[in-house]
Amino acid sequence: MEFLFNINVQFYILAYLIGGIPFGLLLAKSLTGKDIRESGSGSIGATNVLRVLKESNPSLAKKLAILTVVCDALKGIVVLLIAKMIGLESETLWAIAVFAVIGHCYSPYLKFEGGKGVATGAGVLFVMLPLETLIAFIVWFIVGKGLKISSISSLSALLTLIVASYLITPDMHGIYSHAPLYMIAFIIVYKHIPNIVRLFQGKESKVV
Repeated sequence: MEFLFNINVQFYILAYLIGGIPFGLLLAKSLTGKDIRESGSGSIGATNVLRVLKESNPSLAKKLAILTVVCDALKGIVVLLIAKMIGLESETLWAIAVFAVIGHCYSPYLKFEGGKGVATGAGVLFVMLPLETLIAFIVWFIVGKGLKISSISSLSALLTLIVASYLITPDMHGIYSHAPLYMIAFIIVYKHIPNIVRLFQGKESKVV
């Protein structure tokens, strides 16, 4: 058990445990009494918060959806910023980013179920690749406004970020590998498989 005294391992565990906090579920349950896992897509993310709650209280639904995005993004950001402050290396920071996304998507508090990782992924990637993430956010906003389909806007932004990372930060800040970025991308795409299936079937819901 000596490895538990390794500072890197401690941050990996911390990132996973904090990443696993289901803010969307907690906020909706505490303020409206609704379990968002039982309606809509069943996800604990902001899109499903908005989709489920807007029927009864549109104004509150929007506020809680925004708050969910902020909280889910901060889960990874806070741990990464602390790790950066104490001088952990880039390889460790990237591993922390991956563990935060895994925590959100496979929460230890929800029997290893969770969200789709978009907001938490955006948060950690904003710390690691700020310019690329900003470009991806612009794409997410434009596609989301145009098509009003959350899954398409999220996946389009993810693809944009990957391409931008090769153009803007090819050395990935000294680790010379895009592997951690691809890990995060794989998790997010994997969690979107039901959405992708519905897209091909023409059944994917719009966010109005």
